[in-house]
Amino acid sequence: MARLILFNKPFGVLSQFTDGSGTARSTLSDFIDIPGVYPAGRLDRDSEGLLLLCDDGRLQARIADPRFKMGKTYWVQVEGEPDPAALQHLARGVQLKDGPTRPAEIHRLADPALWPRDPPIRVRKSVPDSWLAMTIHEGRNRQVRRMTAAIGHPTLRLVRWSVGDWTLDGIAPGQWREIAVPGGRL
Repeated sequence: MARLILFNKPFGVLSQFTDGSGTARSTLSDFIDIPGVYPAGRLDRDSEGLLLLCDDGRLQARIADPRFKMGKTYWVQVEGEPDPAALQHLARGVQLKDGPTRPAEIHRLADPALWPRDPPIRVRKSVPDSWLAMTIHEGRNRQVRRMTAAIGHPTLRLVRWSVGDWTLDGIAPGQWREIAVPGGRL
């Protein structure tokens, strides 16, 4: 039986158990004291939300490898209000410096009832913001942020809500839930 940990990673926490930088940055070891589990993928320090950890290398690879096309859904607060053409551009895929992205599933999202972020996002009174739900099937470095910037709507806050069928539902920031995966199979 493989162990799978669903962790709601807070803003500012590194997606690793140690920090070799010599600074006092927060890591997974500040929240999870389970030997033998490792992150299945990454989530940037300035992003929040679902991070999966497991003790089975094959399961870890299956979750993280884009070849298996496991969708990752992000709730993205962006600057401004993207028009239908901008959303369609995301849906078709955008050109980034490292090549075109795969198409994304995208739709507007009502202001989600999320926990407050510490520190709060920057707010500009003259520029509105809006929320999008974006599902991607690849995982390039800072991909969602770069995609929204490419359509002229920089990301203000990024929360990964789900990976495959696993969601953050009922998991508070800094908390985790363990589930058993029979034989390490999805």
